[in-house]
Amino acid sequence: MIDLILHDARIYTQWPQHPWAQAIAIQRGRIIAVGDDADIEALATSNTRFIDARGRLVLPGFTDSHIHLFDLARRQGQLALYHTRSLAHALGQLRIHAMGLPPGAWALGYGWNESQWPERRFPTRLELDAVTGDRPAMIWRTDLHAAVANSEALRRAGIGPNTPDPPSGVIDRDATGQPTGVLRELAINLVREVIPAMDEAAIAANLRAVAADLHSLGLVAVHDQRMKDNAKEGPEALRLYQRLSARSELPLRISCNLEAAHLDMIIELGLQSGFGDEWVRFGHVKLFADGSLGARTAWMLEPYENDPHNTGMPLTPPAEMARIIQRAHRHGVAISIHAIGDRANRTVLDIFEEAITTGSDALPLIPHRIEHLQAIQPDDQPRLAKLGLTASMQPLHCTDDIPNTDLLWGQRGRNAYPFRNLLDAGVTLAFGSDAPVADPNPWWGIHAAVTRQQRKGYPAGGWHPEQHLSVEEAVRAYTLGPARAIGQDHQQGRLAPGYLADLILLDRDIFIIPPSALPETRVLLTILDGKIVHQRA
Repeated sequence: MIDLILHDARIYTQWPQHPWAQAIAIQRGRIIAVGDDADIEALATSNTRFIDARGRLVLPGFTDSHIHLFDLARRQGQLALYHTRSLAHALGQLRIHAMGLPPGAWALGYGWNESQWPERRFPTRLELDAVTGDRPAMIWRTDLHAAVANSEALRRAGIGPNTPDPPSGVIDRDATGQPTGVLRELAINLVREVIPAMDEAAIAANLRAVAADLHSLGLVAVHDQRMKDNAKEGPEALRLYQRLSARSELPLRISCNLEAAHLDMIIELGLQSGFGDEWVRFGHVKLFADGSLGARTAWMLEPYENDPHNTGMPLTPPAEMARIIQRAHRHGVAISIHAIGDRANRTVLDIFEEAITTGSDALPLIPHRIEHLQAIQPDDQPRLAKLGLTASMQPLHCTDDIPNTDLLWGQRGRNAYPFRNLLDAGVTLAFGSDAPVADPNPWWGIHAAVTRQQRKGYPAGGWHPEQHLSVEEAVRAYTLGPARAIGQDHQQGRLAPGYLADLILLDRDIFIIPPSALPETRVLLTILDGKIVHQRA
């Protein structure tokens, strides 16, 4: 029995045998047939539900290939500082937020970006003290690679003038040796470990709220990435997802990564990347090669502009990276490695090349991947295709980072986010948002990939516009590319018979509108597993 027929539509299937269609038939969460209205409507029974698309565009449901879903769920209720206009504005928002909290509760926030403030500097603990009083507080920079804690949070974490920098972390200090409150990379973990944990029931409730927001944007699946400063997060997330899936309550299809700290146990248990079903699966082991551009910790071949002694830093020593990647590869476990700077990406490619060309036949069932791939030298760009690596990239970072990239890397910005070069070299692109680092709106991401401009139109003509993509190519990077990245392109990323019934109906035809209108795209209907999970009134 056909459960649902969507008809009178302009369906972009991404199915080579039938790239465009008018109607689609769904049964028990799977696509049964795609074709002309008359042919598909003839399959209906008395119990079939019809949806009239009224000629609007239908696409495969989108996947966010790099999102911190579990972290997003835990951050519900925290203060979002993305749109603060100045340091004073951010501090004022923090003051209001703190005043509304129960006595003794932590004041937590995220999303501030000093490059968008006139002051262009990080806050300090003393400035946080002035607005939070004696309650502990910490606010993360937008990239989550730096944070500022107030004096009470530092005290609870035992951070003082004599506290040494932890491995792969930096505690900023003033001229007298006192901590400024700024914590970079794994130094953040010193405070994070003393923040009270959220219970699983609260996280599950928050997860449903996050998923509803993602559904409204057309997202039906995610690749859940791990945070660098919490080795317990992956097992907690995977356990929750499995429990929800067993009760048919998981609101998204999830490929869940685990931290490299668990590699030995993963191998001992015989887990292989890709294990699971169409709802939840074990994806990759997450590793960090370096830091971020904004925190000035991305690992570069040459020093940062006007900072001759700083080339960033590796977060994992190269020898340790090589040991982990080679061991994972030998045992069929795929690696997902964060690499921002051009030195980090070259080092990672060298390690993958050695592991892949000298490895055994027990290769991972899904491809290894590099996350972000922000700066990569032209000679290194074709190497990803030769090694079969996925480029997991975030177009919105490209345009959000324009001021910092020009300021900190200068002319090296021409090697940043080389979407066109990578695609032309045959690399699989898998796009995502890195939320909560950036907004998860994929229509903003498509606009960034197509125009290489911020939404206000800056810069005119686009930033290094030779690297732009077409709308069709950007859509593929949110659909078929992510499916290939986790070995699921036989049932995800297309609207074809036998594929999962995940699709979206839009308010406009994104293939014919001016690119400047892409960010305003609205999703009228989101169908996941053949069921309506979002419908705009």
